[in-house]
Amino acid sequence: MNWRTRRRLAVLLLALTGSLAVAASALGQEITPPPPSVGTNVPASYFGPFPSQIDRKLVGPVQLLRSGTLDVRKATIEIPLYLGHLQDGRNVWYILTDTTDKDNAEALGLNHSAKMHYGNIGRATRVGRLDKEAGLIFDKGAVDFSPKRMLVPGKGANAFPPSVAHPGSVGDADYTPFVRIENAGGHVYNAPVIAFDKTAAQIRACNGKQPNYDLVHDRVARICPEGNGGGTVTINLTGIFSFAKPSLYMSMEASDPMVATLDNATFAPAIGELPVGRDDSVFSAIERLFVIANGPTGRLNPQRQGLNSALTDTGPDGKPLPPLNLVGGLPTVALDYSPAWDLNLGFWTAEAIRKGYRSRVIDEFQLLGYVVGGHITGPMGKPFGSTGIVVNCPIVARLL
Repeated sequence: MNWRTRRRLAVLLLALTGSLAVAASALGQEITPPPPSVGTNVPASYFGPFPSQIDRKLVGPVQLLRSGTLDVRKATIEIPLYLGHLQDGRNVWYILTDTTDKDNAEALGLNHSAKMHYGNIGRATRVGRLDKEAGLIFDKGAVDFSPKRMLVPGKGANAFPPSVAHPGSVGDADYTPFVRIENAGGHVYNAPVIAFDKTAAQIRACNGKQPNYDLVHDRVARICPEGNGGGTVTINLTGIFSFAKPSLYMSMEASDPMVATLDNATFAPAIGELPVGRDDSVFSAIERLFVIANGPTGRLNPQRQGLNSALTDTGPDGKPLPPLNLVGGLPTVALDYSPAWDLNLGFWTAEAIRKGYRSRVIDEFQLLGYVVGGHITGPMGKPFGSTGIVVNCPIVARLL
């Protein structure tokens, strides 16, 4: 039986069991775990609940951002859309994903991130205040959603870096999603802006209508604002790994324009003022994101990973496939979660590729082992470590 036949058989088995892995496999993401019944002589219904249904820290799927409805098949989440304002009165449409307020995180279904307390450095965190109607007033920071996102892969053997990379939305010098609310205990919230200085009627895209990406964030799949504020927005998610656990997160901002373009995110240079290279040290606001530049390529390759793949491989629907990055600690797995990630870029060495060592990496310490062994380095053979780039990627779900 050749590998194509085996793959077709595997997809058929997953379809018969109704597994959520069908959609992910069809997209080439291959990160959603198959049902435990594979390889047994009993149906999936004979198995008990995942241990995570009893204790969120144990193995199994866990929705971490619980403020909305998660669709694993489509890799989307529908969450509340909020309407705030700048001090000059312009509309600010935003979402909430993380907060330093542990009690409110539980109450609203947000992620708790204590490390965000330490992001009040330079322009990395802006100030907000609640008005008499509990509306959020931002002191500064605007976003222009009108630019057209342009991404052209590089020429030659490697598609990364791209030859053209223009992000689809750009924040001004003062824009940051991290907001310290002065009259609400000084807690910090992660409040990415979805649309700016527009009315509800202008940005509404419900009932199958295509969002106008000249007006809203490029990750919006559906947006249904209410006339007096509020409503919902559906955000497209990306597959990742954390300590070998397949997961989903949303990429909202990046301090580098090329990374923002690759991530369908807003270019927000202000978040680049967060200190990087400190990881879990005292007063660090960041966690580490590990990106492979030149991993294996090919949509049907089970080892597929990296930026070369993301720039050249597409799914059956013609859409680019995710690079399948690695991240550090997530809620329920570790104590050091932060939505602000310090981007570490790795390259497989020519020798490692020649020896056949290159493969998909799904665990931080697995990757660091390859670094110690000299098989993965930084760009141009330089020491592996921080690129100085910060991205805002709130975690949404753990799939195992």
